Amino acid sequence: MKIILPDKTIRYQKVPNPVPVEALIRDLGFDPIEVLVARNGTLVTEDALLEESDEIRIIRIAHGG
Repeated sequence: MKIILPDKTIRYQKVPNPVPVEALIRDLGFDPIEVLVARNGTLVTEDALLEESDEIRIIRIAHGG
């Protein structure tokens, strides 16, 4: 799986079985409340299952006032 992190670095990770978005986010050290995840260019929810062939982009949510 190709993972594009918020700082634009790319990481490759093997996943033997489909993995939920939330589990991947936590594995990478992110809080699910603070990021969005796009799978192959489409935003997905925390319970979506990710596969080895997917390209994942983690997008940090900017908030402020």
